[in-house]
Amino acid sequence: MNGVWKRLATAFQCFFYLVFHGELPDELLQRLGEQSGPATHTAPVAALASPRQTGPSAPDTDRAVQMLALMQRDGRLIDFLAENISAYPDAQLGAAVRTIHESCRAVLSQYVTLEPVLNFEEDQPVTVQPGFEPATIKLIGNVAGEPPIRGLLRHKGWRVKQLNLPPLPPVAGRAVVAPAEVEVP
Repeated sequence: MNGVWKRLATAFQCFFYLVFHGELPDELLQRLGEQSGPATHTAPVAALASPRQTGPSAPDTDRAVQMLALMQRDGRLIDFLAENISAYPDAQLGAAVRTIHESCRAVLSQYVTLEPVLNFEEDQPVTVQPGFEPATIKLIGNVAGEPPIRGLLRHKGWRVKQLNLPPLPPVAGRAVVAPAEVEVP
């Protein structure tokens, strides 16, 4: 079970690095390579493509913070990620993760339409053709030679097909993921 939590934590880190920076840092790429087996070469992870947005255009960070705010509002994702969970038993964490997963999945499906980068079954042979876009396909393992390169599809990848976020809040509130709450007696 410990491996599942490490992979979940790594997945969240990748998500937030990609949302905020458009690329993964070297240390995270190295960790990913270690989790999937030794890699002699890893293609660079490029910035996310700019999907269509409804409403006024805004800097990428405003939309990233907005997405975090939606995940926090409906799924309490930031509260979960900020909490030290090492003291909780796996059964208790499993119940919490199920609720957070369902809520965050609903937010994602409401505002983001995703599609696979490669729409083939994972762990099946695929051929990467010459001229492939390194931002969409990452070669891992013992990469040698020029395409076409045959390998096994380890992950389909995801790309944003459509983004349908609500209008941004006023400028003063765009950096707020969740407002502080003060109960007045």
